[in-house]
Amino acid sequence: QVQLVESGGGLVQPGGSLRLSCAASRSIFNSYTMGWYRRAPGKQRELVASLTTSDNTNYADSVKGRFTISRDNAKNSVYLQMNGLKPEDTAVYYCYAGPGPSVNYWGKGTLVTVSS
Repeated sequence: QVQLVESGGGLVQPGGSLRLSCAASRSIFNSYTMGWYRRAPGKQRELVASLTTSDNTNYADSVKGRFTISRDNAKNSVYLQMNGLKPEDTAVYYCYAGPGPSVNYWGKGTLVTVSS
């Protein structure tokens, strides 16, 4: 049973924008912190952004000021707005849900490629 469904990845030029979406079941959406990890080629997995059920946010230093995480309660969805994209943002982005930064549920991942 698929619990998290992501969309929105793709190819974008440096300086461009993308928005990732992650739709969850209502029980997951109401119970857990949700956010995004990413894994770039040859690098370790990195926590990019998270959003608690109390609307507290956390961002990796590398994306602060460029990425914004938000939620839509009516759609049980979390979004990652990515602006000012850089080639080093190229990675597979995974939506997750869990208690704090721990992960109980993973999305399948969506590829973001930043290249000219």
